[in-house]
Amino acid sequence: MTRFSSRSLTALMPVLMGALGLLPALAHAHITLPPGGARVGTAYTAAFRVGHACAGAQATTGITLRAPAGFRITEVPQRPGWTVQHQGQQVRWTPHTPANALPAGERTTFVVTGRLPDQPGTLWFKVLQQCGETAADWATVPGVDGAPAKPDFPAARLDVLPAGVAAVDAKQPWVRPAVAGQGATGMFVTLSAPAGARLVGGSTPAAESVEVHTMRMDNNIMRMRALPDGLELPAGQAVSLAPGGHHLMLMRPRQALPAGSTVPMTLTFRDPDGQTSRMTLQVPVQVTAPEAPAPLHGKPAAASTPAEVMPGMSHGKGQDHGMGHAGH
Repeated sequence: MTRFSSRSLTALMPVLMGALGLLPALAHAHITLPPGGARVGTAYTAAFRVGHACAGAQATTGITLRAPAGFRITEVPQRPGWTVQHQGQQVRWTPHTPANALPAGERTTFVVTGRLPDQPGTLWFKVLQQCGETAADWATVPGVDGAPAKPDFPAARLDVLPAGVAAVDAKQPWVRPAVAGQGATGMFVTLSAPAGARLVGGSTPAAESVEVHTMRMDNNIMRMRALPDGLELPAGQAVSLAPGGHHLMLMRPRQALPAGSTVPMTLTFRDPDGQTSRMTLQVPVQVTAPEAPAPLHGKPAAASTPAEVMPGMSHGKGQDHGMGHAGH
């Protein structure tokens, strides 16, 4: 693997930063790590998402990572068409030729693997993006040294989580309302796990049990089945739990769940190494799904047609049978 001198990088920085000072505001395509965090003391593959060149530029022509001291780099994979230079906590990628540069309209990832510290906290990865004669330094830590809470050029954030806390990102969770005595209702959410995981269940004081279920059409009947082994969350992909597809069932709610209230939920996951981890959410109760977030990269799960408009449905645990549940 090629190495470069930290002195040469130091000499280059004032030139690049001077160029940065002349730039208009960059289109806010931040350089980020996958949401969800990672567990203390584990190996972590940091995949920095890069999209859009610097303002007014046609391509990204270099990426320089300055990793925080708490992240010990152990491997930097080669990248086809690019030179990879690694020394200490710094990694630099440069294209072999202008044709190998990253065009402004394309997105890709730059990857390093390292070891996370044994204590939870937040790590900030600073990334210098070069675009020919201009540059953008994604290096500001929000709220530090007078920086605003939402800086124009934030460093990439990684939350290092305590053991037992799920390294999973949950977006737009919601629960359908339930009336007193209703047999079940559904919870929906979009989940993504940077290292992969399996959703195996959950719990809430609002219901006797929480189960992972799926739905499918069979002879014009919407059939529901429990997933006793849970639902896989492939690494780096977003999986949507939505009406008409995969979902969580709150079995036998203990009280009415009116729209506008919230339900405390604990989701349980099995990590790739077989360990159990959990996530606690305060989930709003509402009649329809919240406004969709920006598109997530990954494979959504199943359709999104509400169950109650189907010609018929049946529900089973392990196998299909005819017991129906309202409200999910």
